[in-house]
Amino acid sequence: MDKYRPHIRQPRYLLVAWILLLLLGAFFLFAALSDLVADARVGLPSDHMEAFHTVAGIAWASAKSSLPGITQYITRLEITYAVHELVFGLFFLVIVAIPFRHRARWAWWACWIPMLANLVYSFTFGRYGTTTLIYSLIADIALPILLLIHIPAFFGRSAQGRTLPS
Repeated sequence: MDKYRPHIRQPRYLLVAWILLLLLGAFFLFAALSDLVADARVGLPSDHMEAFHTVAGIAWASAKSSLPGITQYITRLEITYAVHELVFGLFFLVIVAIPFRHRARWAWWACWIPMLANLVYSFTFGRYGTTTLIYSLIADIALPILLLIHIPAFFGRSAQGRTLPS
């Protein structure tokens, strides 16, 4: 923390919203790690089974036995996708934990980037399965609300040259 900047206390609601952003980042990590575990065990996360069946017209278990090459390819795609989610989740957490906490404006803007992935995921897979839709809506709704709550802290008159106590 910059020792030359004045320390101003933040309202409790901003602290709560920041903690919820950290929990959302933990949710991103948990989802990616859960997908990786499912990919290793079954080849496809359980919340993707319904979407696979709807799009492919065949259950995952049937596809694994009748189309092993295709399902191996899909599993590799799932693993790659989950690792990308994990990396972006880690970036999100680091940004929220450090520069966002210190009110770097670029960090507020950077926290909007996961919305692109969140919305694409919702529109691509969420429409094929209730569980997937519910999981995706958590991020689709929570992230913008929590970021919008922080507008006064980042763009208000008192936001200039301010940092928070540790």
